[in-house]
Amino acid sequence: MPILALYQPDIPQNTGTLLRLGACLGVEVHVIGPTGFDLSDRALRRAGMDYLESAALVRHVGWDAFRAATTAAGRRLVLATTRADLPYTAFPFAADDVILLGRESAGVPDAVHAAVDARVTIPMRPGLRSINLALAGAMILGEALRRTGTGPAPSTSGADPS
Repeated sequence: MPILALYQPDIPQNTGTLLRLGACLGVEVHVIGPTGFDLSDRALRRAGMDYLESAALVRHVGWDAFRAATTAAGRRLVLATTRADLPYTAFPFAADDVILLGRESAGVPDAVHAAVDARVTIPMRPGLRSINLALAGAMILGEALRRTGTGPAPSTSGADPS
């Protein structure tokens, strides 16, 4: 199953939103430090992150540790960036891909940009900069799960299909 990775996130609300998304979809969320906020379990609980027990949060002290772990696991890194030409909807996602999201304030450094296996973008209207990080992550992860058929099975309990 694809995973999400956040490179040195700045905004705790986006990280919390993506952790909740990961918990609901059964997707690991890797956070590459340092973060721009307190990422302790205590701080997440205090922020109302009641999905923390259901989330598969993996912390990495920095880029080198994260890259070593993904290389050892044989995972391909797919960077979501405004500096790409390939729309995410045209990318051939694989079940073991890592969808890498940059910092809200600065994206990723050039060295990280150069180290990834692929780069995808979300096409937008001219003159607009970017989509909120949590929304962009949800869009791209949703497409990756759809393409790979690795998302959770639809629930048949509690929902009225009409």
